[in-house]
Amino acid sequence: MKRIGFIGLLLLMTTAAWSQVRVDKLVIKSGEAFEFDNETDILVADTLVMMDSSRLILNELKRENFIRAKVAIIGKDCYIIGIGIHGKTGRDGRAGVTQVGPCRDGSDGSNGVSGLSGGPGVNLSFYVENLTVDGRLIIDLSGGNGGDGGAGGKGGDGSPGTVHCHGGDGANGGNGGRGGDGGHGGNLVISSVNADVIRNWIGTKVLFRNYGGKAGQGGRGGYIGSAGLGPNRRNGTDGKPGEYGVNGVRGTEGTLTFEMNQ
Repeated sequence: MKRIGFIGLLLLMTTAAWSQVRVDKLVIKSGEAFEFDNETDILVADTLVMMDSSRLILNELKRENFIRAKVAIIGKDCYIIGIGIHGKTGRDGRAGVTQVGPCRDGSDGSNGVSGLSGGPGVNLSFYVENLTVDGRLIIDLSGGNGGDGGAGGKGGDGSPGTVHCHGGDGANGGNGGRGGDGGHGGNLVISSVNADVIRNWIGTKVLFRNYGGKAGQGGRGGYIGSAGLGPNRRNGTDGKPGEYGVNGVRGTEGTLTFEMNQ
């Protein structure tokens, strides 16, 4: 995979509020990927060529990305990708402790940790004077999925009873962690003198995916701690199961806007 910071082309780098890369001609070969580095969010090219099944990967660490090309020639099933970062799954809660010695209650399991929310999809402004699409161009700016909540820890068991005391009570399971929210889909702005033509290609030659990220699922509640058993049915009491965590919220879809350049 090529990164924009290390390409063997003559580049002019500009460090400002945005980090800009300029190239006379950028050719992404068939089946290969060309990736913005962590600092770059603007690509300016006189000619951009994406051969069949090639990918241009945007910088998901920057909310706004820009592509400006005088001429863009797109092959079959090419992708521009700016998907938000997926949220990580929350850590499971720790199990409660079964105490040493007779007739002792277990300790409660701890709660699961909430899943992290997904990152938003990249907002892309695509300025192109002449666009040719031989097959399909898929632009995916979907939000990242929310991470699932961690499971609650199991409650500790009660220890056995004796003739002098009943069995210890089982402890409660921890609650499951909340699911992370899905990231919002990114917004796409296509600016061109041929904006009306490109608009008619949406759904055929140009596919735009701007889905909100999926919501993370709430974590499972922790299992109960079992009652300690004692003689003559002098048993303790089982604990209660933890509650399931609340699911996250799905992200909202992004928008598609066309601007007519004169």
